[in-house]
Amino acid sequence: MRRSKGLAAGLLAGVLLDRALGDPRSGHPVAAFGRAAAEFERRTWGDSRARGVVFAGACVSGAVGLGMVAESSRGRAAYPVLVAAATWAVLGGETLRREALAVDELLAAGDLAAARRRVSHLVGRDPSGLDESGVARAAVESVAENSSDAVVAPLLWGAVAGVPGLLGYRAVNTLDAMVGHRSVRYRNFGWASARLDDLANLAPARLTAVIVALVSGRPGEVRRTVGRDARRHPSPNSGWCEAAFAGALGLRLGGVNVYGGRAEERPALGDGEPPRPADPSRAAALSRRVGIVAALVAAAVAGART
Repeated sequence: MRRSKGLAAGLLAGVLLDRALGDPRSGHPVAAFGRAAAEFERRTWGDSRARGVVFAGACVSGAVGLGMVAESSRGRAAYPVLVAAATWAVLGGETLRREALAVDELLAAGDLAAARRRVSHLVGRDPSGLDESGVARAAVESVAENSSDAVVAPLLWGAVAGVPGLLGYRAVNTLDAMVGHRSVRYRNFGWASARLDDLANLAPARLTAVIVALVSGRPGEVRRTVGRDARRHPSPNSGWCEAAFAGALGLRLGGVNVYGGRAEERPALGDGEPPRPADPSRAAALSRRVGIVAALVAAAVAGART
């Protein structure tokens, strides 16, 4: 029971650290993992799913194993500190909010070129041809998706699996960002990483939609939009988050996204107007409320562990 209380306290402390500090400017543990994974990819890459399974399995099991060793080497008094440090390392809620607000400020100032450059910190699509509404949409959609990926999901995995869950989830999500693309190079090699990320985010994405409905002030509209539109999205998880934000903010998301010169048509989510320059800050404010509730839910789940 003391261990579960330590886990709950550590998760909440990690959330507060993220709010106060955001991501470290240098020496980020996730960046270090990414560099190590990139080197391992260089040594193991092959155009086959089997090689991709080995790559993903080794990287994720290494992160989980590190978490298990860290937990076993810490006493009860130090355990909440360890959890807080790991939580801070894997969360990205405050940095997500700051980036969205920066895009909002550049759009408000009429500096479209700078806004395009800044939104590239949030999205993988090509921003060079986006107008103001397109930049705002990219920012809002990223905030919606990453409210799950960078906040709700790591907290939920930490609540049910402790430090190994925190590190393991962030490893899965990082690998998906690195190799989970539908490109010639990663179509086969990245298949396992992409599917593992889909599985890891099934529950968090749906919990995110529920929390958005609770904190939005528009629960009926969120439920209606999610129920109608979420499954139209090509991702089994992103559609839940984006549809929930569309309903909560009264927006219509979706449209053409360009990735490496390849255009992809995303279905419309929501019934409102397309995003405007002020909407990234509205999305950031909603994401912050989602993060508060997610932290409380995670602490309650962790505290209930025996």
